[in-house]
Amino acid sequence: MAEAKVGDDVYCEDPTINQLQERAAEIFEREAALFVPSGTMANQIAIKIHTHAGQEVICEQRAHIYNSEAGMMASFAGCLARPICAQNGILTWNLIAAQLRQSPSKRGGTGLIALENTSNFAGGTIYSPNISAEICSRAHEAGIPVFVDGARIFNAAVALGISVANLTRMFDSLMFSLSKGLGAPVGSVLVGDADFIEEARHVRKMLGGGMRQAGILAAAGLVALEEGPSRLHVDHENAKFIASGLAAVPRLRMDVTKVVTNIVLMETTGSGFTAPDLVRQFAAEGVLANAIGPDTVRLITHRDVSRADCKRALQIIRSVLRVPVRKKN
Repeated sequence: MAEAKVGDDVYCEDPTINQLQERAAEIFEREAALFVPSGTMANQIAIKIHTHAGQEVICEQRAHIYNSEAGMMASFAGCLARPICAQNGILTWNLIAAQLRQSPSKRGGTGLIALENTSNFAGGTIYSPNISAEICSRAHEAGIPVFVDGARIFNAAVALGISVANLTRMFDSLMFSLSKGLGAPVGSVLVGDADFIEEARHVRKMLGGGMRQAGILAAAGLVALEEGPSRLHVDHENAKFIASGLAAVPRLRMDVTKVVTNIVLMETTGSGFTAPDLVRQFAAEGVLANAIGPDTVRLITHRDVSRADCKRALQIIRSVLRVPVRKKN
């Protein structure tokens, strides 16, 4: 980062940002890409471009764009979310078709279908290529674009054993995060065709995302993009290890089979504690987690979490829950 060559990105003159964008487009086999400060900004840029004010955006009810982006699709794009409850956070075309809203005017009805892969608040679950392909094919027949919030799309690709290009080529546009599993300190990337990215650059400026000498950030993004995907399987293995350990704790509900990437959801019903209470106690012992509901704690593995850390976290969780450690015979 200290050695990065920089320039003015507003004028497309930062060579390191340009290199990151070109490499991202190459990896996803798309025409162009755009570096943005955050995943929320990337998502909202895409929604703004794909829709008109007054339209609806179909998403799963646990979607990040609906729950964690401060109502931005309404305040900025003027769109209404139409959330759908889906098993394990994974929408299907049948679920979507029942919620489509047709309008004789281009400024009403369903304007966009937004998927999230992996599905964060559903526990890192994955859209299979077949489900994604059917949704995109049927949506395009209806004249509706499909966007994917792929903050953790590399996790999905690694778990499925296919390339991110093959996993996402049917979508109209997508974003991925450099600062999740890939390990960069900041940043996300929008990917699409050249016209989409040209318009995205303008919308990014509207949102205050026109950066100057930001190649120092893109330099870390390049390292994350080139080196991060090859080690994601370690995070997945560590998540399964944690889930298996939690499944042995009698006061918790844990379905190990649902842990397929790097996210573990710990159900606290019956533990005697609320999720926020447990999170506070975990933090006091050095384990950072999130309460994503009154009875659900989210644990995420990443490149800074070793197997030894996972073992220590399990010990702390058992201690907080006052579960005795079983002695080996």
